[in-house]
This record gives sequence, structure tokens and C-alpha cells, in this order.
Amino acid sequence: HQPPGDEFSPEEQVNIQVYERVNRSVVHITTMSARLDSFLLVESPTEGAGSGSVIDREGHILTNYHVIAGAREIRVRLFDGQEYAAGLVGKDPLNDIAVIKINAPATSLIPIQLGDSSNLRVGQKIHAIGNPFGLERTYTVGIISSLNRTLPASNYRTLKSIIQVDAALNQGNSGGPLLNSQAKLVGMNMAIASRVGENSGVGFAIPVNTIKRVVPQLIQSGKVVRADIGITRVYQTDSGLLIATLARGGPAEKAGLRGFRLVRTQQRRGLFVYEETRVDQNHADLIVGVNGKKIDTVDDFLTEVEMRQPGEKVRLRVIREGKPIEIEVTLDQAR
Repeated sequence: HQPPGDEFSPEEQVNIQVYERVNRSVVHITTMSARLDSFLLVESPTEGAGSGSVIDREGHILTNYHVIAGAREIRVRLFDGQEYAAGLVGKDPLNDIAVIKINAPATSLIPIQLGDSSNLRVGQKIHAIGNPFGLERTYTVGIISSLNRTLPASNYRTLKSIIQVDAALNQGNSGGPLLNSQAKLVGMNMAIASRVGENSGVGFAIPVNTIKRVVPQLIQSGKVVRADIGITRVYQTDSGLLIATLARGGPAEKAGLRGFRLVRTQQRRGLFVYEETRVDQNHADLIVGVNGKKIDTVDDFLTEVEMRQPGEKVRLRVIREGKPIEIEVTLDQAR
């Protein structure tokens, strides 16, 4: 490509260079899913399902999990118009990240460059490329409107550290790259805030530092290895998290943490002896902090645990029988 000439302003030159450097790394993903039609299960193509980014010359493609969730068939179209069947390599529904793979010539695969999302700033210019409504490799530009947003995810969990942007994003942009002015990936576009499902100036993206942590695990093992503390049930109270049950032989039980206790009592009434079982909640530990950080919600607690690796130690601050104590727990691998 010839560099832009004097007829373009410096800002336009940046836009043109970002698009020309990255657009060939963006793919169009379509899926085939089954639906019920007149009581018959039929295959129905969902055109314009989403976007993705080429991340290496082996054919790995980064996209959102929700783009390919439930798909019976996934197809990927590259910048040169060639279309390939894709297989699922790994998924992390909790972070809405998936990696799929195609068998395409290395010369047709232009990997995107990964940036750093730790130093993003509100007001910073960003660029997005995707396939809204199936319109391939559409380019939009805007700014970062906010950082560290949280969005609801599945199972009462939340997506954290989400980037909010005002660049026009629509259906089909999901899974496409969010770029800085150096044409490096700083996020993956994943959602829009709109009652009608179309752009309203509020879009969201997963930060690239989350992607860099998750994707190598997905390529290696198909899933994210998360740590587990062996606490199977808690009750969220105004004061903290009350431990109800522990996994037998799990890390929390080994460390001496306490959940609810079953108390059996016998009472004689005339000729008969009646046995009653009640739950003693006063015996249970109340979790109020992890590694010096105050814990208010189950999501806060799980996030603190899951950001660590199996084998790492965490220090829990608990209230036991009215007194604060600290207990160190060695995390295990989640099963």
C-alpha cells in the first residue's frame, strides 16, 4: 500500500494506517445451529454471527464464546474471500472467550498484534473492525468512554475490568478487535447496551490482558485451569460470607475452616426416645477478607480465588465465634 498523501489530515492518516495494517487479520464467522421448525429439528444458518481475529499462522482464531455457543457447524471467511470449516479448540464461558481453528495456508493468515490494556485511558482514541449485519471488515472509530466496568455473566457472576467505548458496534461486531492507534489489539468487542440490539453509543470490550491470560490455556488444554478452595456453599450476609458446607477432604476443610454443624439431640417422651437434628450456624466461619482485601459478595470471593493458580496460598480473614482470625489455605485445582 502507498502511504497516504498530503490530502489526508494526520488523524485520517492514523485511521487509514490502522485499518490497512489490521483489516486482513479480521475474519467473518458464521454458524449453523439447529432450531425447531413445525415440530421438526432443522439446520438453520445464522448469517453474520460474529467476528474474530487471527492470532497465529497455525490458524487459531480468537472470538467470543457467545458467538459460537451451541453451533453445530462453524465457518470462517478470511479477507481473501476463502471460507473454511472451523473446529472449537477451547472455551471460557466465564470470560466469554473462545478459540477456534481453521486449516488455511499460512500465507492467508495474518496474525493480529496483541497490545497491553493496563495503561488504557478514558478519552483515548480506539478503532474497531468487525462484520456488523454481515458487512465484512467494517471500520469504526471512537474513544474509550470508561474503564473497569462490570457486566452480568452467567451463574450470577460478573465480567470485570470491561472497557466501555462509544465506537459504533452492532450485531456481528462481537468477537472483533478493539485497537489502539498503533494498530495493536487492546480488547475484544463483545456487547452493546441497547434496547433494540443496535448501536446506541455504548459498547463493551474484554481487555486484552484477560485474553493473554486465558488464550494460551485454551490452546493448550481446551479450558482454563482455575483454582478451587473447597468451599461448596456460602450464604451472603450483610457482614460477610457465612460458610455453609465444605468439600470433604478439600483445601478449606484441611485448613480447619468450619461450616454449619449438625447437632443431634435425644429427648425421652414417655416410653419413646425422639431424636432431632438441627443446624448450628453459630459454629460456622464468616469470611470477611482474602489476602487483606475486604470481601462483600460471592463474586468478589470467587474472583479472588480464581485469579490464582492451584498450589498458591490465600489468607482468609474470618470471624469465628465473634473473634477475627486468619487462616491460610493452599488452593487445589478446580474439578
